[in-house]
Amino acid sequence: MTDMAPRGVRASGSETAHGEGSEQPLDDLLVRVAHGDTAAFEAVYDQMAGPVYGVILRVVRDPGQAEEVSQEALLEAWRYATRFDPVRGSAVTWIMTIAHRRAVDRVRAAGAATARERLLAPAVPAPDEVGDSVAARMDRERVRRCLDELTDLQRESITLAYYGGQSYRQVAGALGVALGTIKSRIRDGLLRMRDCLGEA
Repeated sequence: MTDMAPRGVRASGSETAHGEGSEQPLDDLLVRVAHGDTAAFEAVYDQMAGPVYGVILRVVRDPGQAEEVSQEALLEAWRYATRFDPVRGSAVTWIMTIAHRRAVDRVRAAGAATARERLLAPAVPAPDEVGDSVAARMDRERVRRCLDELTDLQRESITLAYYGGQSYRQVAGALGVALGTIKSRIRDGLLRMRDCLGEA
């Protein structure tokens, strides 16, 4: 994927070519992306990165995997933007469908791998429902504890973007902070959460 333009767009950290003004309609942006417009893709990325991550996280349940699948989904939107047809539905629906399908594929792949491991491993007693409930509650508490270790801006930004489904630009507007600052705080906060969850 070294020749993919979106990687350069993301790595640059620059704002869209149209500044931080009002968001352009996603349908129009995606049509421009289909013609290879990297500035349009950056604008699509800014608007959709948060919602895409949010819907994927609800399916895969793992922040690290959700981040990977989000990148895959947005790259797929870049690669196959020519398949988008505004007559058949909105750009938001089209991108979110890609994201959901990617997330389901990841869960199915993980399930298939687990099934193969079970076939090769010795039989073990199935966990009971109480044990599952306790484990799920412990996972939630770990995430909550790791969120508490972030700065206020990091925590608020991540909560709005990944649990509230808002775009980075919407988060910046809600918090009254520059878009570039929001992007860097969310990135730094996700790295800290990944380290925190790994240690836990």
